[in-house]
Amino acid sequence: MIQVLVVEDDPVAADAHRLYVGRVPGFTVAAVARSRAEAVRALDRTPVDLLLLDLYLPDGHGLQLLRSLRAAGHSADVIAVTSARDLAVVREGVSLGVVQYVLKPFTFATLRDRLVRYAEFRAAAGEASGQDEVDRALGVLRAPQPARLPKGLSSPTLEAVTRALRAAPDGVTASVAGEELGISRITARRYLEHLVTVGRAVRSPQYGQIGRPELYYRWVTQHR
Repeated sequence: MIQVLVVEDDPVAADAHRLYVGRVPGFTVAAVARSRAEAVRALDRTPVDLLLLDLYLPDGHGLQLLRSLRAAGHSADVIAVTSARDLAVVREGVSLGVVQYVLKPFTFATLRDRLVRYAEFRAAAGEASGQDEVDRALGVLRAPQPARLPKGLSSPTLEAVTRALRAAPDGVTASVAGEELGISRITARRYLEHLVTVGRAVRSPQYGQIGRPELYYRWVTQHR
């Protein structure tokens, strides 16, 4: 079994990532850390093969954690799970042993694809017969398949709903999101519920002036 340390400060996202990893055969979660300090303590107690690492932690950047781990002799591989899109950060991460980047928000299928490819990469053994075999081994990590959204959902609309949700610190209803984006309330609600399912949003009822509750959706990682 490939032992995984989940490093994520958001409790909803941490639980989602832990559940996702546990659903992939061959992987198990050794521990969950909510901060850089917790991650260091967890690694001192439990050896792991792979870190599922959020880059924005309350007590320091994830790459700062990774630098200190390398200096201390920890050699675990890393899959960065983040909303950061700065390519300079990506390049630095690669130099420190980040083997994959997964951009938030993502589906279980996206993470499963990365984990399966990582397992295939780890399973390669022996001596390569030539350049082609080396290229194939590295290509397992570098050529992921596009993740499939649930039937009826599209990536451009999901991105638009995500942007609208992140821009609303007090949350939005499906009606408000639909009106803002020019889609129906039912369609907006399907996308919002998808974001809840993948751990990127939470829903809660709020009572209006007429006494009937409305569901409000809020982005769970607005500090990202």
